Amino acid sequence: MKAREARVLLTGATGGIGRHVAARLVDAGASVLLAGRSPAQLAALARDLGGAGRERCDWHEVDLLAPVSIETLAGAAIPWRCNVVVHAAGAPAFGAVSSLAPPTVQRVMATNLVAPMLLTEALLPHLGRQPRSQVLFVGSVLGAIGLPGHAAYCASKFGLRGYAQALRRELDGGPVRVQYLGPRSTRTSFNEAAVEAYNRATGTAMDDPARVAMALLRQLEDEASERFLGFPERLGVRLNGAVPGLLDRIFAPHRRALAQARADEVQQGGTP
Repeated sequence: MKAREARVLLTGATGGIGRHVAARLVDAGASVLLAGRSPAQLAALARDLGGAGRERCDWHEVDLLAPVSIETLAGAAIPWRCNVVVHAAGAPAFGAVSSLAPPTVQRVMATNLVAPMLLTEALLPHLGRQPRSQVLFVGSVLGAIGLPGHAAYCASKFGLRGYAQALRRELDGGPVRVQYLGPRSTRTSFNEAAVEAYNRATGTAMDDPARVAMALLRQLEDEASERFLGFPERLGVRLNGAVPGLLDRIFAPHRRALAQARADEVQQGGTP
């Protein structure tokens, strides 16, 4: 679908990636319904994107941890004539499994997996009535590669990728196109200082969010089912799918970096 034909419901619109995605879509001619938790930030972003010569931006507050709020968002997107849904909202979870509190695990699974499922299912009847429509899940390369220090996050993104794949096959032949975009680590406030230190220690590259936004626009328009960003991450996705045992050995530096970070935290008075 060409961007100028798209009326996009964008969750996580005020996030580090979401802002760049919103700007890229509007610049390409799309109309965008911005969704997020902060009315003030949403209104400001809509004003920034709604200048002369641009398609109109609208916004809607949503709490993705509340099913009723998700239903309300779907109810607003339908009369707005949404024909594309971009799931860009997400929650982080970094650290050794032994350090992850149950509320953190529950929040990351609810935000990254359950909420996109519920919103998609609420909108599917409407999307199915459109001549053409698309659902694009912004996942992660960690939806295809299990990485030490990211177990809960990986679980949420593996689940999201599996859902997208199954839904794509279920809806094949109909008007709804289902897609999955897997960025690698991205330079936004989504990553806490500990993640950036871990990335430096392991030589993990980080992309600018503008690159992710450009990739998303391209995928919207070329309708590719699945795309992963970055090298060697794309190679890692292939290897992990074919010979996962090989990557078990490759990630030894990541295990060591995670163990060292945990030891430093305990030495500085953190919870063992």
